[in-house]
Amino acid sequence: MRVYRQRIRSVQATKKITSAMELMAASRVIKARQRVVASGPYTHALTKALSALAASSRAPHPLTTDRQRELESSTVGEREAGPRRAAVVIITSDRGLAGSYSSAVIKQSESLIARLQDEGKVVVPYLLGRKVISYYDFRGKEYGPSWSGNSDAPTFERAQEIGERLLARGDLDVHESGAMDEVHVVYTRFKTMVTQETRALRLMPVEILEADKAEQAEQADEDDPMPLYVFEPSAEEVMDQLLRKYIVHRIYTCMLGAAASELAARQRAMKSATDNADTLIKTYTRLANQARQAEITQEISEIVGGADALASA
Repeated sequence: MRVYRQRIRSVQATKKITSAMELMAASRVIKARQRVVASGPYTHALTKALSALAASSRAPHPLTTDRQRELESSTVGEREAGPRRAAVVIITSDRGLAGSYSSAVIKQSESLIARLQDEGKVVVPYLLGRKVISYYDFRGKEYGPSWSGNSDAPTFERAQEIGERLLARGDLDVHESGAMDEVHVVYTRFKTMVTQETRALRLMPVEILEADKAEQAEQADEDDPMPLYVFEPSAEEVMDQLLRKYIVHRIYTCMLGAAASELAARQRAMKSATDNADTLIKTYTRLANQARQAEITQEISEIVGGADALASA
């Protein structure tokens, strides 16, 4: 009985912690969802403007040109200039107790990195979150810059820092030779409180441009007038500034979606842990009652047996 009571007290203490963490995640996920919804219109408008700019200007730019196709159409000497480089930004959590949230992102990133390496590309991981940093440190894998702290409440300054590290500090200078040819982001996309999707998104070259060009081509075939744009300053400078804003805000949107997904996953995990604690408490209470009843039955049997022995004597 002492063992069962000790286990019941231990499970009750754990239940208090998991219940408190569930309530905290439930209260914070509401604000995180609002931030995801609020960031959507600007990101979509920026993407639409970028698509219209690339489709109308026809100006070549490193962030919108798929170098893979250029190399396939180039000569052998140009192909031997060097391997292509790809940056993979991996967004996980700083803390655990969120189910398979971080492990699913790491698994998706490993699959993406393996595919890029099979294509002959040099991959440079950019890590965001203590979980993925610990994963790489424990296995002795090399990685690029890393950031940690406030994964469940990201700031725009952190997104700017990541974007500037990619774009302005030489790691991904679009005007330097040997710069990154591709930029991928692996994160968890927030859909609903129940559904979160682990996603690998390619930021550069921009994937949406080809679909928008095809759609505009279909509209042109229907004799619809195409919009005309006048660029001031030049289209290349406008695209350069717009693409930089696009990458920073897309990274920020991914961080917001990942934060909401982390809180939702933690709420579900803590609710499941609390329910399991209730089940354990009921089980141990039943076992303790059975042990107490067995002890009482044994005492009664001993008393009755002693009385019978005295009566017989």
